[in-house]
Amino acid sequence: MKIIINNASTTPHLLGRNGHDLITISLAIEKGKIVQISECPLPAPQGTSTEKNSEKVIDATGLFLSPGLLDPQVHFREPGMEYKEDIASGSRAAVKGGFTSVVSMPNTTPTADNVDTVAFMVEKASTTGLCKVYPTGALSKGLEGKEITDFETLQAAGAVAITDDGKGVQNNSLFKQALINAKALGMPVLDHSEDESLSNGGAIHEGDVSRIHNVKGIKASSESVHVKRGCEYSLETGGHYHVLHVSTADSIEAIRQAKAQGANVTVEVSPHHLLLCDEDIPVKADGTLDANWKMNPPLRSKRDMLACREALSEGVIDAIATDHAPHAPHEKALPIEKAPFGIIGLETAFALIYTHFVKTGKLNLNTAVDLMSKQAGAIFNIKCGRIEEGADADLALFDLNTPFTVTPSFFASKSQNSPFINETLYGETYYTLVNGEVKYTRP
Repeated sequence: MKIIINNASTTPHLLGRNGHDLITISLAIEKGKIVQISECPLPAPQGTSTEKNSEKVIDATGLFLSPGLLDPQVHFREPGMEYKEDIASGSRAAVKGGFTSVVSMPNTTPTADNVDTVAFMVEKASTTGLCKVYPTGALSKGLEGKEITDFETLQAAGAVAITDDGKGVQNNSLFKQALINAKALGMPVLDHSEDESLSNGGAIHEGDVSRIHNVKGIKASSESVHVKRGCEYSLETGGHYHVLHVSTADSIEAIRQAKAQGANVTVEVSPHHLLLCDEDIPVKADGTLDANWKMNPPLRSKRDMLACREALSEGVIDAIATDHAPHAPHEKALPIEKAPFGIIGLETAFALIYTHFVKTGKLNLNTAVDLMSKQAGAIFNIKCGRIEEGADADLALFDLNTPFTVTPSFFASKSQNSPFINETLYGETYYTLVNGEVKYTRP
């Protein structure tokens, strides 16, 4: 089916040219590809409706056309924990947020440490037919950090990276060997950087807030010690070391220095670590802290949050990732010490970055989109992030001008564990197309 998108706003940069100012373009899409880009409106395919809500002709007047976004870190929970999320519901959340591709983590049940589980994820995503889901393979069997997996067979089954995300790799020699093995295959090793001897079973960042509320804290050094290790090993082996959800100033400084030395190191940051700190965690009526603000790594100090923002503006950060981690309401209703780590983020990520960074002039629109598409994809050798003739028609249309409020009913995910409920944002998704098919339309 041929699809026409008329009168969309975008930037020359996102078309592969130079320029930041918004321009108006129209697109023709056929057989999953962008086949024509025009500065004038295109005629409707013969015999089709030109109504605004038609799937064949989209009047994008007033909407911003972006390449489809790619999220480097999501947890879709399937197989094994489908009551929290499954590949279908996670994909619905993705396309509602303008994401056409996601990279899923291996901490499922069973763990994605074997060919069958990775292949299942690939097949299930294909059958679901919403967004593109790229699975990762576990670094160690059962995420136990004891026995390394067969990276080559995991890659052949569809894994685009290796990681024990959900846990930090405590065994230094195993982690170094993983970088060596992955390098031979051209794969990145994604690291949940956490020295468990320093995090010590804590629930929130160790600081004034943890002490005031008598909650066991997680030291900032639990992350930075492992980030420094990864940077050192990357320099030594040449392996691609990718830091997941960076959250501390010391980690960022280690990454900055490693990059200056030529290390093959990349890093992502999540919207919540850019926008929130431990001082923001609400106190509930019973005097306890709200577990919907509990994630790992935790919300850090204000100093750490500002360091993440500075790294973003300086270009130290390579990608923005949601770390979408759904949990059932009854789990997040537990006391913060017992509740699971994690928040959802797919539906709100672009709007949060646009509202708080682009709209306020802290980041330009091109950079924001690149961090959430082209640069994120480059970590995994996935080509995306440009609107060009011949490219896959993975696209999103956002309303940058009309505010909307995040409510519990807003989410397409099975879960609602978000600290951003009741926030008013700009940048709501109106359409998402994957391989030239409309997968989401704003109701």
